[in-house]
Amino acid sequence: MTEPLIADHNVLIDREEIRVTEWRLVPGAVTGPHRHDFDYLVVPLTDGLLRAISASGQIETPLQPGRPYFRKAGVEHDVSNAGATPLGFLEIELKDRAG
Repeated sequence: MTEPLIADHNVLIDREEIRVTEWRLVPGAVTGPHRHDFDYLVVPLTDGLLRAISASGQIETPLQPGRPYFRKAGVEHDVSNAGATPLGFLEIELKDRAG
């Protein structure tokens, strides 16, 4: 069995109150299973199709530049690029809102 491609990511800002990470996923790449400990905002940089797999099922979210979305802390999932082209987004974690 072939191991999945792991997404490229680069932390752009990491301060007490906020962390901004740029994610780049080629088709089929995954972030790996993870839990979001903070509220977060996703800001798409490209068009694409994001697939999130969690214990409760699978959700596909079309990405479009200029169309951000928000999620509360506690989300547990593995995210992959379900499209045919590379995609990118900024993940903005609101660290000072935890708990």
